[in-house]
Amino acid sequence: MGLIDGTTTQAAGPGLRERKKLATKQALALAAMRLAIERGLENVRVEDITDAVNVSRRTFTNYFSSREEAIASLNAERFTRAAEALRHRPEGEPLADSLAEVLAAQFRLAGGVDRDRIEPLRLVLSSKALQGEALKVQVQAEGPLAKVIAERTGADPQGDLYPHVLAAAAMAAVRVAIGHWMAGDGTSPLPELIRQAVRLVAGHPDPR
Repeated sequence: MGLIDGTTTQAAGPGLRERKKLATKQALALAAMRLAIERGLENVRVEDITDAVNVSRRTFTNYFSSREEAIASLNAERFTRAAEALRHRPEGEPLADSLAEVLAAQFRLAGGVDRDRIEPLRLVLSSKALQGEALKVQVQAEGPLAKVIAERTGADPQGDLYPHVLAAAAMAAVRVAIGHWMAGDGTSPLPELIRQAVRLVAGHPDPR
């Protein structure tokens, strides 16, 4: 688990061509998630996704191997932004607080999903194939996050276990928080649940 629908934003920097490619990739991912919620994931074909974005199937396969991978990519973008945001948190801020804030911030929009959308979203996320892609995204996100943790703590990113263990624990905390949120009615703020979960594993004395 670990996929939540929502609009993502792009960081400034890439050239025009790269921005267009990123915009197309994001549009395909968002269309895949929207259609899955509306119809059920099993009723969505790649052709439905490409028609929604008005691109060819070949364009889709340039970015993704499956509809599940397309949906999972939404979280890949979130975790990339979280790692970069961690690099720019105040130097004197406790690491547990920094991690909790940057990870919670990426799910702020998703936390506003209303009750009427929780059940179809829950059905989408119950897909074993999608859960597998989501887990793959989280594992891939651990490396960049561990690198920034090492930078902030002065640890050796290659030789020390700490940055890698903490990054893996933080990713697991996000996954558990999302699962807890989905198991309820969606009225509890998702960002706050993520904030609490990450503080628990990051060693904050008070997870609230």
